Amino acid sequence: MNAIALRGATIHYDDLGPSAGLPVLLVHGHPFNRTLWAPQSEALAEAGYRVVTPDLRGYGQSGVTRGKVFLSDFADDLAALLDHLGIEGAVVGGVSMGGQIAMEFQRLHPQRVRALVLSDTSAPAETEEGKAFRNRLADRLLAEGMDGYANEVIDKMLAAYNVAAMPEVAGRVLGMMRATDPHGAAAALRGRAERPDYRDTLAAVRKPVLVVVGADDVYTPVADAEAIRGLVPHATLAVVEKAGHLPGAEQPGHFNAALLDFLATRVAPRD
Repeated sequence: MNAIALRGATIHYDDLGPSAGLPVLLVHGHPFNRTLWAPQSEALAEAGYRVVTPDLRGYGQSGVTRGKVFLSDFADDLAALLDHLGIEGAVVGGVSMGGQIAMEFQRLHPQRVRALVLSDTSAPAETEEGKAFRNRLADRLLAEGMDGYANEVIDKMLAAYNVAAMPEVAGRVLGMMRATDPHGAAAALRGRAERPDYRDTLAAVRKPVLVVVGADDVYTPVADAEAIRGLVPHATLAVVEKAGHLPGAEQPGHFNAALLDFLATRVAPRD
């Protein structure tokens, strides 16, 4: 684990694999941390890729910014981290909110994106109902903490049948959610509520794109992934069976196979 002070926050991150390997930047979702990507980091590093997995500000071990943190703030943090690491361009991937941060990174820093990996995410701007929900949830997390929320959503983060079938995975996911600082989670929720529409951004992408989704994701169902592929006709779509919103954790073997095949066949080392 490494740490760097940048843009007013201390960002903790892992940097694994050979330094000369194709860089892959993986961005966790809400309310998790960089260890969500552990199965992918190990597989990618073993395959010769350089894998960078940060804790977003407000999550994991990184510093907390209170109030409101926009997806653009996260994207600019990632650009600054790549600067620090001497990485000009990377494959940028994310799950859920992390996928939206990846899209924001593409919007703000397109020249630094070698390819996109979008897992269990959606492109449209938040609805008015969704904005109200996220702000109410932010208020609740500040008032009550993370435990109640974590217990309520575990059977949506994972496919409900996997909560009992995969107790170690469920325990790891619950642990990440419960350990998140409510102030960091609330700030991200308020900023995410005001995210832009990424459909035009995606429609303009000419780099390789992998879209992954759990077959039983209730938050961002297969239809959302198909909509992204519709915006990016050259995108590769992988539906992971027996998984919900976090297929990289629930079915890491299948997720990793799709990711490694995409990197090997669609992304040139110096693309």
